[in-house]
Amino acid sequence: MDSNKKYWKGLEELNSEPEFVEKNKHEFAEPIPIEEVLSGNGLMAKTPRRDFLKALGFGVGAVTLAACQKVPVHKSIPYLIKPEEVTPGVANYYVSTYEGHAVLVKTREGRPIKIEGNPDDLLSKGGLSGQAQASVLDLYDNNRLKNPAQNGSDSTWNEIDAFVKSELAAIKAGGKKIRIVSSTVHSPSTLAVIADFIGQYPTTKHINYDAVSYTGIIQANQNSFGKAVLPHYRFDKADIIVSFGADFLGTWISPVEFTSQYVGNRNNKSLQNKKMSRHIQFETGMSLTGTNADVRIPVKPSEEGVALVNLYNQISGTTLPGTRKLNNVTADKALTIVAKELQAAKGKALVVSGSNDVATQVLVNAINSLLGSYGSTIDLDNYSNQYAGNDHDFTELVSEMNRGEVDAVLFLNTNPAYEYHNSGAIKDALKKVRLKISFSERNDETASLCNVNAPNHYYLEAWGDDNAIEGYYTIVQPTINPVYNTRQAEESLLVWSDNAVKEYYTYVRNNWDKSLLAKGGLSGQKGWETLLQTGFVKAGDKPAGSYSFSRDLNGVAQNILNQSKQLAASGDGKVELQLYQTVAIRDGKRANNPWLQEMPDPVSKVTWDNFAAMSPTDLNKYGFVQGDIINIDVNGYAVALPILSQPGQAQGTISVAVGYGRTQAGPVGDGVGKNAFPFLTFRNGTFQTTAVAAFSKTGEYPIVLAQTQTHHSFEGRNVIRETTFNEYLKNPASNSGKSEEHKKYDLFWQDYGIDNPQKQPYNWVMAIDLNACTGCGACVVACSAENNIPVVGRDEVRRRREMHWIRIDRYYSFNDKGREVTEEQEISTLEDLDHVSVVHQPMLCQHCDHAPCETVCPVLATVHSSDGLNHMAYNRCIGTRYCANNCPFKVRRFNWFNYWNDSRFDNYLINEHTHLVLNPDVTTRFRGVMEKCSMCIQRIQAGKLKAKIEKRPLKDGEIKVACQQTCPANAIVFGNRNDPDSEVSKALKSERTYYVLEELGVQPGIGYQVKVRNTSELEA
Repeated sequence: MDSNKKYWKGLEELNSEPEFVEKNKHEFAEPIPIEEVLSGNGLMAKTPRRDFLKALGFGVGAVTLAACQKVPVHKSIPYLIKPEEVTPGVANYYVSTYEGHAVLVKTREGRPIKIEGNPDDLLSKGGLSGQAQASVLDLYDNNRLKNPAQNGSDSTWNEIDAFVKSELAAIKAGGKKIRIVSSTVHSPSTLAVIADFIGQYPTTKHINYDAVSYTGIIQANQNSFGKAVLPHYRFDKADIIVSFGADFLGTWISPVEFTSQYVGNRNNKSLQNKKMSRHIQFETGMSLTGTNADVRIPVKPSEEGVALVNLYNQISGTTLPGTRKLNNVTADKALTIVAKELQAAKGKALVVSGSNDVATQVLVNAINSLLGSYGSTIDLDNYSNQYAGNDHDFTELVSEMNRGEVDAVLFLNTNPAYEYHNSGAIKDALKKVRLKISFSERNDETASLCNVNAPNHYYLEAWGDDNAIEGYYTIVQPTINPVYNTRQAEESLLVWSDNAVKEYYTYVRNNWDKSLLAKGGLSGQKGWETLLQTGFVKAGDKPAGSYSFSRDLNGVAQNILNQSKQLAASGDGKVELQLYQTVAIRDGKRANNPWLQEMPDPVSKVTWDNFAAMSPTDLNKYGFVQGDIINIDVNGYAVALPILSQPGQAQGTISVAVGYGRTQAGPVGDGVGKNAFPFLTFRNGTFQTTAVAAFSKTGEYPIVLAQTQTHHSFEGRNVIRETTFNEYLKNPASNSGKSEEHKKYDLFWQDYGIDNPQKQPYNWVMAIDLNACTGCGACVVACSAENNIPVVGRDEVRRRREMHWIRIDRYYSFNDKGREVTEEQEISTLEDLDHVSVVHQPMLCQHCDHAPCETVCPVLATVHSSDGLNHMAYNRCIGTRYCANNCPFKVRRFNWFNYWNDSRFDNYLINEHTHLVLNPDVTTRFRGVMEKCSMCIQRIQAGKLKAKIEKRPLKDGEIKVACQQTCPANAIVFGNRNDPDSEVSKALKSERTYYVLEELGVQPGIGYQVKVRNTSELEA
């Protein structure tokens, strides 16, 4: 691509801010905390580690007297009678389901420790999200309800059952309404239980309510085609994708599935076939999907609807009434070109919108109908069941409760006292309800308002099933006995409705025996056992039909244009506000999960907080700096949030994430960020994520956001390579550096055996495709779960002490015009920041053959193996940190504290149950020790041992490292380079392969493949 292109991690690096320069110019990024070492929080603190060598590691050689503490001895008790299915030291795997995706649950000695994607899952193809990876930790959360409760006091299940049944009988006799409120239920057996409950109590109604609503799409399909369904989108069948604010790779509907589809048309295999889809994104805030787009165009929320009307006009050749041009010249010009490209790809085009407005989605339906998308890239017959919430039904429920018409309400997997835009109305309405039951596993904001708490099993303790996509059914089975005295919600409903079947396992089994097993060609006991091994059945797909759109659009267009006028902010101190979900926290249900709180946001790289994202141009205009606290007010609800300067943010807008500001999530999630759900507005029958907001500076002292992005500097070296699809077609090695020659430095390694890989049977290496990696961060959480990586908290992240072994570096870029920016050029440079492009690059230990860390370690704690890996001997490390200083990739992590045994980190992973999630194959590290990626050496050794026992060679693909196994984009390939037929060998022979900092002569063991953008005249 353009040789003037400049890459930078953050504005601090781009502008060479003094603080950034100061922190990165010294040998170590922060001073040695001598006072802290000498204090009670340092070497004198209780620790199982000998302190003498650690003192040397901290550079305080005189402190030696605290080194003689004995390590306590804990006696272990063997099984008296060993369970048949449990072999100590050998993992068992069980199939289950997480949010519609088939998964594998790894257990050790009867306790789940890791969630893996089921490689046979038809939706995710074995990939998983960061949330799914982190879900195993919630099983052991000490803040879950341990017993049922009535009126705030612990009770027994017999007492709860007697009370609830008597109350329901009285309500039934009185003829008052009963309401079951849940997030979308797509379990056939759960729906059947609810139907049986309604049969027993006929005044009952089931209301689906989702914190993040898709009612607009569902209702639009009802209005357009007579089918109130959420379509099954097929990004893998689209040659051109145009998205208006839909973050389909991050949080929209089914991002793991969509990622797998999307990358299939853009990865190495697709490029070798000289094929690549084209993706254009119109959006307000920089989303994960926007960072991956070939072309991204910032637009205000008020401009999205106008842009869609103009796009329809261009494609249809008509002019809808009230049509007006966009004030955004760039977007206006782009729409003309986009319309031509969509028309040229008829039958293989897809237009999606993240709006929850019915009229907007009706117009999107009309555009897709013109493009012939139905039956191709949009399937209305094999539809999605993942979201079925009805916003109008829930608002009507609030009115019914206020009128005193409802005498019982049961909450299942939903928390409207936190998620609803008017939580005060919920609280007032619930006061008028006689019986309030919560099935929540914790005493959350809604559960605390209920007089009965009947805590549900966690999904890893439960039986159940799922039907996320029509015709695709998965099973949920328990992998551990209930940790606490909980009961499955469905079982409670069976008991309270006097169902003949009281045990939910039996109910699920009966339901499958009736019809579901037959959908997969199974039957009887053998069929049931097959299901418990495979995890799913697939009924035959219905032929995806084509649907014609015939509705008059005049009123629809007028509705959209009127809303755009109302959204357009005018006057000083007014901006357009956009709400969104972060990839890690989503709607906030799992806010008490420390792995998710510490997972850096893929775009902002902020942890442990939400913020007000503003354009750098707007910051300059209003005289703000990053970290300033501003007050944001919408319709009388106001919160104070720190500002984040976000390149790519549309001018005149602010983006704020929902899912934060919990008050009863638990010690991890409480008080983290501010609640943005009250900013939702109820317009035209649906909850809208856009509004006009007033903002003002509070005058409070600025805060430092816990960002990870610029903690590790490459000192200006270029580590990203990218090209265009057109250039790639001309030369597949375009910009890969194949023609560059680098001097080799063989002073220390000329006789090193690894230089001749044929001397050894294995040489473990990795290939990472930058064109496949979306930057989602699932690998970061998977690595934490697999390798017992500690959580350090917000303050430690601010001190640059995060411990993740793999990080996803996010690079912004634009065509650099020279960094000596004059006063006249300053505005133009700020405008460049509104139109940046982004590349994501996973960065982990490169396992260099000529590793610079190995030559500086004074105690040989880091050494090279005969398999080509760089090993760490933790009990040999004395913490000099010389290796971290000498590593050009900055991928080594230092344990400043004994994070697994220090009361200051008690809110995260230290309680009586959380240690059960630890992987026993990986030792936990202690204070004063360096650690880094081991390439999951425990998995390598297990794979070798299995092959040896079975007296056979190790097969390619048999060993998968944690980051590779969870990647929904299949961007990471790991294997043996000495096997010429291995997938990794073939990947590394690709013309696109290059090695980061290859010019240093360290011979990295990880090859990256050049990023390719499918650009055109749209960027000219």
